[in-house]
Amino acid sequence: MAGSDQLSRWNRDLSVAIAELGSERFFPAIIKAICRDIRVDYPQVWLYHTELPPQCIYHEIPDSAVVSQVDLYLEGPYQDDPFYQLSMGQPRGHFYRLHELYDGDLESSNYYTNYYRETATEDEVIFLARLVDGGVINISLMRKNGHGRFSGEEHDFLKALSAPVSALLRSHSQVADFSQRYMLGPDIGEAIDHAFRMFGASLLSPREKAVLELMLRGYSSQASAEKLGIALETLRRHRKSIYRKLDVNSQADLFSLFIATLPYLGEAGVGDPLEFMMTPAAGRDRRA
Repeated sequence: MAGSDQLSRWNRDLSVAIAELGSERFFPAIIKAICRDIRVDYPQVWLYHTELPPQCIYHEIPDSAVVSQVDLYLEGPYQDDPFYQLSMGQPRGHFYRLHELYDGDLESSNYYTNYYRETATEDEVIFLARLVDGGVINISLMRKNGHGRFSGEEHDFLKALSAPVSALLRSHSQVADFSQRYMLGPDIGEAIDHAFRMFGASLLSPREKAVLELMLRGYSSQASAEKLGIALETLRRHRKSIYRKLDVNSQADLFSLFIATLPYLGEAGVGDPLEFMMTPAAGRDRRA
């Protein structure tokens, strides 16, 4: 059970996080408040939405672990992530523990075999907030191998914080800057489907475009190769070419670029929203 000193520190840190609502300092502040008295490795914040690939919108992950924690996750394993599946369903709670979702049998799951083992993580919990547009924000707190699982006392303390943390996440998502950057609004599905089909078409070959669309839709490399009827090594060459032509270094960068083009869907019409985003406003006026 949390002591009075621990609760006092939490209340002080919470007031700081509240003061940062709507600013870029909010996520660092709320994570600091949560983690002050609890050992956490790799804190990260994810935005999930049914119409889009996941977005890692904040993290405190060392550079050496970004590939295993973020890039590999976005290459397809996220679809097997029980936290993602839970978020895209009808979550009723604000706090979940990975091992509890697997009834203690995480190591025998496909998610563990195909991805989670590479993260070198021993335990993970999340705070979850469902947003007004149907999206979900998760704050994920992970423990590296060798650092032990969260104790019963730590688990209970974190769970006790879940309601105010979830409420703050929802409040932060409704601030104008965050809402304009990430919230999609109603009836966006058809437009997003068009963006999947057209994004990058002005710069890529037809085969590269087909590979890119499957990447954006969450297919793994193996599944994409099978769907396109090409060798895995051929697909990997296409991916490298796509990264080079779009000037990105990872799948996380690719997803961020894709999402950045969404405001240009209306202007692009039936064309490539990336081409419109990269064209100066004066050039777009001349083309109109």
